[in-house]
Amino acid sequence: MSLKEVYITRTASFLPNDPISNDEMEDYLGLINDRASKSRRIVLRNNGIKSRHYAIDKNGQATHTNAQMVALAIRKLVENKPEELKEVDLISCGTSSPEQMMPSHGVMVHGWLPESGNIEVVSPAGVCCSGMHAMKYAYMSILSGMSKKAISSGSERLSRVLRSDQFELEIQKLIELEENPFLSFDKDFLRWMLSDGAGVFMLEDQKSKDGISLRIDWMEGISFANQVEACMYMASEKRSDGTLKSYMDFEPQEMIEKSILSIKQDVKLLDQHIVKLGFKRMYDILQEKNIQKEDITWFLPHMSSYFFADKIYDELLAYDYEIPKERWFTNLETRGNVGAGSIYLMVDELFNSGKLKTGDTILLAVPESSRFSYVFAYLTVC
Repeated sequence: MSLKEVYITRTASFLPNDPISNDEMEDYLGLINDRASKSRRIVLRNNGIKSRHYAIDKNGQATHTNAQMVALAIRKLVENKPEELKEVDLISCGTSSPEQMMPSHGVMVHGWLPESGNIEVVSPAGVCCSGMHAMKYAYMSILSGMSKKAISSGSERLSRVLRSDQFELEIQKLIELEENPFLSFDKDFLRWMLSDGAGVFMLEDQKSKDGISLRIDWMEGISFANQVEACMYMASEKRSDGTLKSYMDFEPQEMIEKSILSIKQDVKLLDQHIVKLGFKRMYDILQEKNIQKEDITWFLPHMSSYFFADKIYDELLAYDYEIPKERWFTNLETRGNVGAGSIYLMVDELFNSGKLKTGDTILLAVPESSRFSYVFAYLTVC
């Protein structure tokens, strides 16, 4: 069986509500124990993010669900031809923040699209890489001839679990125990790092007749979970031996008092491994495929913070594989870290920027710190 070529023919995104500046963040996320966060300014200074979007209002009430944001992005994708939704064979949706454990995120997205057909829907699990896994599933489905037209997505809605009211009982418990009533850094750190939004791609077995397309030349994924313990986790607690204790093994009151359902990150583990593990592997893949540094027109690295930009640059420089910063493209400063959605938002902005020309190549690099997974992709503009 001959393999098809696969093209991203259109991109779209949805960002909820107006952009929120650094000074406005606590208006939306609230104060913990009626005190401004001690770590907020330090974290924001390092991550370089200046604005982001939240799918909540200042009262903490949801304005959109995660699935709804994806569906709204899909509607933008087909706004010139809404009936095209009936031609789609597959919807593949990645996120780390579904509204519920069951049903899956993908079918909830499908539920917002009643005019679409009865089609295949998948929901890859994971964190930042889940959006790329969604894309890879759609890519492989078209590559094999099992689908002709597929939509993949990456999205997040984490703002609600970053709200101060999620930690009130934990702080109250610390006060009762006469301990320091401050939120631990592994939780507070992420309150200033994460934001909401959704991005989508249309994948087809033929390139667009109306404008540029991005041919997907290859996609490669790798996990280092067999070597390194969990770094970012949710609905669990890390034990001293590095294993995770599931939320299912806590008493209900204990879950609340310890904010077990909050998202946490081991910052030291992140700094130690996230660049060295993944970008050495990226270099090896590029060498195996005989792609020279001069062959890369645009480099799109997903970064949670600009803190990692020089580290990535220096890591590649150590292998004599310098990709000059003028060939990097990121919108972290204005969109924030949208996890699984970030790479979609970057590609969407670049795709519609007017900067791309036929023959340009794009290297995508998506690290995931949860237990150190990575997905890379190589695209050609045609």
